[in-house]
Amino acid sequence: MKINQFLDATYLKTASQANLTEEENEQKVIELLEEAILYDYKLVMIRAKHIPLAKKMLATAGSNVLIGTVIGFHEGTYSTQEKLQEAQKAIDLGADELDFVVNYLAFKKGNLSLVKEEILKGIEICLSNNKKVKWIIEIAALTKEEIISITRIIKQLVLENFGKENAKNVFVKSSTGFFKTENNLPNGATLPIMKLIVENAKPLKTKAAGGVRDYGTALKMVALGVDRIGTSSSKEIVTKEKNSNQGY
Repeated sequence: MKINQFLDATYLKTASQANLTEEENEQKVIELLEEAILYDYKLVMIRAKHIPLAKKMLATAGSNVLIGTVIGFHEGTYSTQEKLQEAQKAIDLGADELDFVVNYLAFKKGNLSLVKEEILKGIEICLSNNKKVKWIIEIAALTKEEIISITRIIKQLVLENFGKENAKNVFVKSSTGFFKTENNLPNGATLPIMKLIVENAKPLKTKAAGGVRDYGTALKMVALGVDRIGTSSSKEIVTKEKNSNQGY
């Protein structure tokens, strides 16, 4: 298996979140891009401000690595219009894939009209620009019942409004990786929850994000039917695969 082609190598911290200067933080992005080129990851997931740098580096290297960015990150409470404006800017900058944080707080409060509107319009702006779109549902904030419900809502909206032929272009994604949980509970993807998402999202694609830090877990995610893995541990995962293959 080429595990590298399942990986969305991720660096989403702002300079202040990383306690770095802007220059130091940009260097982190450069290092991720160099690594992505070397190991031929599927995609790099970065903040929109770094997209021009990424496009230049990837083009110079002749790399096929895709560029993804986040929308409404990480709280998800941006208005639909703010998310759409952010999405258009990312598209104009050259992003290939956009990962929206669904307004999961509105969803939990029962404001389904708002949630459905942002999902519909977010999908529409991406598909009309030939971009893939992922919806981060923030599983650590939801019950199992809510996870199933929001996943089914996204699937239904896609199938009813954009057709089964577009199912391959829309993902349900587990987590931002930034959600603060109590008692150090997992804030990202777990195998049992990803199994639930895969089962309820089909034929849509799925992405496990947050908490996948080793090759063994990555393999188990793929075996479940997960299509992408968002991780800041991509190098550890691919080098483990290479070392394992050399053992045969």
